[in-house]
Amino acid sequence: MTGDRYSCIDELRQHEEQGRDFAITTVRRAASTCLILAPHGGGIEHGTSDIARAIAGENFNLYLFEGIKAKGNAGLHVTSSRFDEQSCRDILSACDLVVAVHGCKGEDERVLLGGLHRTIKREISDSLQTRGVHVESSGHRYPATDPMNICNRGRMRQGVQLEISAPLRRSPNRHRVVDAVRAVLLAREPGANS
Repeated sequence: MTGDRYSCIDELRQHEEQGRDFAITTVRRAASTCLILAPHGGGIEHGTSDIARAIAGENFNLYLFEGIKAKGNAGLHVTSSRFDEQSCRDILSACDLVVAVHGCKGEDERVLLGGLHRTIKREISDSLQTRGVHVESSGHRYPATDPMNICNRGRMRQGVQLEISAPLRRSPNRHRVVDAVRAVLLAREPGANS
């Protein structure tokens, strides 16, 4: 059991109001079968919405669940294996690959990669390293190997999770993460360039 206040989105909705406490953004791109999502965006895990939005650009599908309270947004966190918001489930059902953008604590700039799609995870790791971003792909506390993890619930049933440290989310170097992930995804989904 996590330290989350709510066990699922339905429970969260009984106590929190959309538009006042949280916001949901869904952008569909007809040419894309890839979803970039930040299930803990806005004030929940600062900076993740902006990074997810930048990765998606005009090319990929986007889903954001954002805390918009003046304070106390951390209480809106619903762990990824229990994240069940309906519009997110709808867009997941139309996408092959999911890349989830999360935030983690840490003292230095780094990305912890997880998820069940080993090939794309390796490609993203290589792309990040080429751009000078410190990456850990195993041996950390966020492996995202649970099939119910939101990153693994696209049609392929395997995706990638990026846990981006707070220092990197605040750094001008965050563009390196965006560029690295976009390079891999655009190479895999050339129709999204249209």
